Amino acid sequence: MKLVVRVKLLPAPVEAEALEATLHACNEAATWVSGVAFECGVYRNLGLRKLTYEQVKGQWGLGAQAAQHVIKKTCDAYASLRANARAGRYGRPGSGRYRRATGKPLVFRAASGQPFDDRMLSWRIEQGTVSIWTVRGRLKGVAFTGSPDQLATLALHRRGESDLVYRDGAWFLNSTCEVPEAEPNEDPVDFLGVDLGIVNIATTSDGKVMAGRQLNRLRVRERGLRRKLQAKNTPSARRRLKKRRRKEARRAKDVNHKIAKHVVAEAERTGRGIALEDLTGIRERVRLRKPQRAALHSWAFAQLGEFIAYKARRVGVPVVYVDPAYTSRTCAECGYVDKANRVSQARFACRSCGFVDHADRNGSRNVRARGLELWRRGARSAAPAVPRQRGAAGRERDITATDVVSCKPVASVAGS
Repeated sequence: MKLVVRVKLLPAPVEAEALEATLHACNEAATWVSGVAFECGVYRNLGLRKLTYEQVKGQWGLGAQAAQHVIKKTCDAYASLRANARAGRYGRPGSGRYRRATGKPLVFRAASGQPFDDRMLSWRIEQGTVSIWTVRGRLKGVAFTGSPDQLATLALHRRGESDLVYRDGAWFLNSTCEVPEAEPNEDPVDFLGVDLGIVNIATTSDGKVMAGRQLNRLRVRERGLRRKLQAKNTPSARRRLKKRRRKEARRAKDVNHKIAKHVVAEAERTGRGIALEDLTGIRERVRLRKPQRAALHSWAFAQLGEFIAYKARRVGVPVVYVDPAYTSRTCAECGYVDKANRVSQARFACRSCGFVDHADRNGSRNVRARGLELWRRGARSAAPAVPRQRGAAGRERDITATDVVSCKPVASVAGS
């Protein structure tokens, strides 16, 4: 299976300037190529290369490999744009949002990521350095750092290209690794049900409750601080907002990784599969009061599900998705369904048999029972091959505002 390993580059100031100039040149060239593709209606790699390859090399001073990657990146961006349009993510054809997204050439941000293959980038993992091509010549001995697990994965399983990324004042390399999968467990002894929620992010059918009220208090504090800084709107407040803008996302990602690691390790240790709720479209289906909306929309439940799924696939643990309807109202002992069974957020008391339990644990037991029943009926693991990522992992995630934005036409650039 494909995984992306991210390591942090530690370039000297002169090296950082060369890397920045390289990204800017590649993305300026990609914006020009995008304008040509839009005007000529040519979006395939070979056809677009015939129209733009020589000028990309000459005008921006890119090497042969860099020029080809610039053209391919543009083709990938338009492919993602068309896929998003077909999926209805820009609204219905003819709507204003649809026209704004598809009616103009794509423009690449100056710091958008750029792919590098083995001809442009060579690794010296034992020495902790890389040699990388830039528009100012090849940089040798650029230091990088990563955890021991990351370095071991790079040394053993690195395959294909890597993406150079600049974010929040730091340089990163996202490298593709082909990690071998374990043999899938086709005969699990049982299933571990996982109930996802807001107060308790995840509760297993074994009774383990993870990431509860303390984390929510931190999230409320972060939202309050962000609201105050936005209202103040001074230069220093904007600087602080920019510095903290990804803090909550980083914390959520870290917590999701820890939860997923625990769930998968427990299922693997006990020879069980994992049953998850299928929460597709939950934000559109659920109606909440205004104070609860921010809490629902700020946590990455889909990310947690993806983390559990790909970690499970890596070790051969089967994963099934069940219908979450009425799992919080159904008694795990007798199966009686009643809205009144859910006495409060934390307490479940069956009106039929008198069974009392923690509400989230009761829900996770229902998820477990549904997962086991699905497996017995012939369902098989639905774990995806890889978490959806942008960059070196095959560009499986949709290209969005961090890499490409649709804005003004670039005919003037194309004619230069």
